[in-house]
Amino acid sequence: MSSREAQLLANQQGVDLVEIAANANPPVVKVIDWGKFQYQKMKEDAKNRKKAREKQSELKQMKIGLKISDNDLNIKVRKMRGFLDDGDRVKIMIVFKGREMAHKEIGTELLHKVLGLLGEDVIEEGKSQFNGRNLSAQVRKK
Repeated sequence: MSSREAQLLANQQGVDLVEIAANANPPVVKVIDWGKFQYQKMKEDAKNRKKAREKQSELKQMKIGLKISDNDLNIKVRKMRGFLDDGDRVKIMIVFKGREMAHKEIGTELLHKVLGLLGEDVIEEGKSQFNGRNLSAQVRKK
C-alpha cells in the first residue's frame, strides 16, 4: 500500500508506523505500538547478552602445594572436573615454597598425577612451564 494509506491506517488504530527495512525497494514498514516494540527489543537484547556470557568459557585457577595429601588432592581434582564439565578451562598451579625449588621433579610428577586423575578426556593446552615459584599448565575438555 502507499505510504499515505499506511500512515492513515496507523493513525486510525492509534499506533505508530515503523520502518523495518529502509534499503528494500519499496521500504518495508510495520504498524505497531512503538513503546511495546522498544520494550520487546530491549528484552531480546538482554536475553542475547545473557546467552553470550553463558557460552564464554572462563579460566579457572587451582593451586596445589607439593605436600598435599591424597584426599585433599582428590577433592581438588573433583572440583576441577566440575569446572571442565561446565566448559571452563582450568589452570593448574603447583606452588613451590622455600627449599622445595630444589626438587622440581616432584612438582612435575605431581602435575602428571593430577592430569592422570582428571581422565583421558582432558587435553593439556601447550606445555607446562615454570613461572617463578610455580609450575603451571592449562587444561580443557576434548
